Amino acid sequence: MTKKVGILLAGGMSRRYGSQKAFAKVEGAFFYEKSYAALQAVCDHVVVVTREELFDLFPIHYTLLTDMEPYVGCGPLAGIYTAMMHTDAEQYVVLPCDMPLIHPNIMKHLLTRHQTEITVVEVASRLQPLVSVWNRSTKKKIAFALQKKQYRMRDVFDISSIIKVDGESLTDHLEVFMNINTLEQDKEMRKWLES
Repeated sequence: MTKKVGILLAGGMSRRYGSQKAFAKVEGAFFYEKSYAALQAVCDHVVVVTREELFDLFPIHYTLLTDMEPYVGCGPLAGIYTAMMHTDAEQYVVLPCDMPLIHPNIMKHLLTRHQTEITVVEVASRLQPLVSVWNRSTKKKIAFALQKKQYRMRDVFDISSIIKVDGESLTDHLEVFMNINTLEQDKEMRKWLES
């Protein structure tokens, strides 16, 4: 069976949100807990890439990592690379902490579509690069991009074989792909949940 590791990205500064969004709550759980559960349902192991000053806020049984030197603070690509270097697997399933509405079924469906180096969700013609599956073979490509100071996910997509999966084929409710970066978006999410 293919070994899968979940990578939960929770290292952002949350400037636009005003407080650490990983620790905001929805439906009685922290944002990060919802994402962690979605990954745990489909992976053999989950690692959380975050900032050292936040370590004490997570449960002690979690595997917590910080970006490797010299890529500290270089964004999601650095976090994915750090997790790949730390934990060997054939596939890596990526989720951010600020999409708390994504449930395990979506990740299960996404994995059934994964047949190439990278599989990424697309919603209304916009890529959601942090809802994705990566093969081990991409590790060298990420290293190459980071060494060249190319920190955008697209820099690696451009040199990899990639499948885009329409969000509509994974769920009837595209609202679950809401990225909660601001309090306005948070309000919008809660309004949708109530409807």
